[in-house]
Amino acid sequence: MRDDERFEIERAYDLLPHVIGASWACVWFRTNNIKKPTIQEFREKTVEFFSTIQRLGESYPAEEKFSDITSYMKKRYSEEVENIIQGKNPEIEKRYKRYIDYG
Repeated sequence: MRDDERFEIERAYDLLPHVIGASWACVWFRTNNIKKPTIQEFREKTVEFFSTIQRLGESYPAEEKFSDITSYMKKRYSEEVENIIQGKNPEIEKRYKRYIDYG
């Protein structure tokens, strides 16, 4: 698969971990009046909300012409989850710090 064929999916995975995962996690902690979650709690909750997009990858038909992109999406999803858990996603870390500082 050429890079230009997965451009839109790459951009989505650049944004979705913090736009969906961390944003929804912040709302969850705020609603539950949890002002100082640990970084690990925040990362886990972020992954929980981010995981909702996994079903989107399953929305393409199980046809050969979609196999490259669905394979890429599964791989990229796994990489993003691992980066979040290990603290290697700078946007998630920034969102955590902002939440702790400003709640």
